[in-house]
Amino acid sequence: MKTKSRDYAPVVLFVYNRPVHTQQTLEALQHNCLAKESILYVFADGAKPNASAEQLEGIRKTREVVHSISGFKEVHIFESDVNKGLANSIIHGVSSVVDEYGKVIVLEDDIVTSKHFLEYMNSALSVYQDEPQVMHVSGYMYPLKKNNLPETFFYPATSCWGWATWKRAWESFNPDAEYLYDQIKKRDLQGVLNINTIHGFEQQLIDNIEGKLYTWFIKWNASVILKGGYSLYPKYSLVQNVGFDNSGEHCEYSSVFSVPVKNIRIKVKKKPIEFNQDAIRSLKEFDDESLWDASCFRKSIRRYIKKLLPRSLWILFQR
Repeated sequence: MKTKSRDYAPVVLFVYNRPVHTQQTLEALQHNCLAKESILYVFADGAKPNASAEQLEGIRKTREVVHSISGFKEVHIFESDVNKGLANSIIHGVSSVVDEYGKVIVLEDDIVTSKHFLEYMNSALSVYQDEPQVMHVSGYMYPLKKNNLPETFFYPATSCWGWATWKRAWESFNPDAEYLYDQIKKRDLQGVLNINTIHGFEQQLIDNIEGKLYTWFIKWNASVILKGGYSLYPKYSLVQNVGFDNSGEHCEYSSVFSVPVKNIRIKVKKKPIEFNQDAIRSLKEFDDESLWDASCFRKSIRRYIKKLLPRSLWILFQR
């Protein structure tokens, strides 16, 4: 597609079978200050071959919610007849839209945004559009106990909970987990990959290689690292992930990452492109504390054991 010049980046939303979450996400997005001037693309994934009646109903209701959308400059809805899976849906959807517009803002169906989210994202995309080292813009910020960080800062890891990028950056996305991991090890970048220890990014990459997982985000994170890319973060979170309630494809219940959305304007001003060391220290402290949070730690152990045990033994383990 020929790249179009638009003042504001298109918003891409991925949905599946969670109508309540989708409704929350859309209502928050509709209240954004730039909603009426933004183009919205919605990609609705199809049912799995073995989908239950309950799952099929969830898909139907989710599409009903999507078709009731209003309050945007334009709305384009793409409904898949087959199940592509979240990873394939996002890779395809982001690629097609960013190729056309040169930039994109990305949301999943469980991301509730601040009313100033689109302002921040578009401002960041504009300010750093000609800076090839800046590859990713995050709308999420972790719930730090002490937050003495600047209004915006650069951090080594990306975040998939409300994010944005440019075509020039997304062209570096590599879906080959084996190649990515091999290059990470060759360049001795495991420390950068594992900077957020609570996420287990290195293990996620290994699980993708071994076929235990099929996810897109860890591959994007690794692709950015290998390019020496930087991610821009806001001091306060402009999004909240409401999907940690056992309803998502990859999310179990957890309150570790819960953070109230700040309805404040984040001013984006160009600054030297370098990692903020205070942010690195603060987020490492957050990781250390969260790893030993009782509920989070138990769930992490259970997830790990579930991957190792055959299904029959996993059933016995739960008793």
